[in-house]
Amino acid sequence: MDFQVILIAVAALAILGFVLALLLFVVSKRFAVKEDPRIGQVLEALPGANCGGCGFPGCGGMAAACVKAADAGSLEGLNCPVGGAECMEQIAGILGMEVAAAAPKLAIVRCNGTCEKRPHVRVYDGVTSCRVANTTCMGETQCSYGCLGCGDCVAACQFDALHMNSETGLPEVDAEKCTACGACQKACPRGIMEVRTVSGANKDAFVVTCMNMDKGAEAMKICASSCIACKKCQNACGSDAVHVGNNVAYINPDACVLCGACFEACPRGAIASVSIKGVERRDTHNQLPGAAKPAPKAAALANVAAPAAPAQPAKEWKPIEVKYDAPLMPSQQILLAGPKDISNPVPAAKEVKFEDKRTDAPLPPSQLILLGLK
Repeated sequence: MDFQVILIAVAALAILGFVLALLLFVVSKRFAVKEDPRIGQVLEALPGANCGGCGFPGCGGMAAACVKAADAGSLEGLNCPVGGAECMEQIAGILGMEVAAAAPKLAIVRCNGTCEKRPHVRVYDGVTSCRVANTTCMGETQCSYGCLGCGDCVAACQFDALHMNSETGLPEVDAEKCTACGACQKACPRGIMEVRTVSGANKDAFVVTCMNMDKGAEAMKICASSCIACKKCQNACGSDAVHVGNNVAYINPDACVLCGACFEACPRGAIASVSIKGVERRDTHNQLPGAAKPAPKAAALANVAAPAAPAQPAKEWKPIEVKYDAPLMPSQQILLAGPKDISNPVPAAKEVKFEDKRTDAPLPPSQLILLGLK
């Protein structure tokens, strides 16, 4: 091969590469997107959980939103649930803004259908997923609104704040670990999980732990802790925070003053008191129809004497004269005349007399019927 041809080819490739590189440089300068350096600073201040609890796709989106909001003059409505108030104060310092203290929030389980109060009537044998179970069937109970118990919310929580209780079959929220990111709320196909505003450092709130929209009579058959839309909680509330709609009550956290009147008024124990210490429920001893009643406490039985069995009086009977128009059966002959030869039946219309006997033992029902005493 001619050496000159090789040189020409190499030179052509070099010139082409130079032209393309120059073209890319011009295009990059012409269409360059300038990023505000404050976005990187805000991004460093964020926890980097990328949970989406702030409402943006990751911490990068939150940082860009904070810078944009700062240019507009206010950071109101922006909050990082993971970093909390300290993180937002740091971001406000970077942007030269002031941020109002955000109200604390907590994930709430709006179902109290435990295995005891909401018995399982079928067995779900499929993929262990609430979303799949909700799509293919109504779950293992008769309630089509309650928790399915497969734990999708627990799997979605990145902060170990949710755990399934094996005894109740329901998820439980650790208020100290919960960041109110909302991942559990998005994972639940029935909307059982709700991130709501709570009060103070103790995260106090009153919550209606039922979402059953069936009518009261039907809801009572399904779950012993269901809301029956009796409106007693609504009538007891003095702050207009409780309203009944679609056959179920709901407490508005923004209007609730934590007086506890609805908690005491609910006859079904469907309203729970939530705080950082745990969940407190009012025991109303509700039971499903046909369920066994709880056994009385031993202390209550200690002072109650067992009722004495009624004494059964001795039976006294007198012989009566009976005439028969038909032959007696062998068993009747033995009973009336005592054991004897019964090979030949008693002739018809024979008069049989009883011996005068007295006994202190009660006679069997068959003898009483036969003798006319019963």
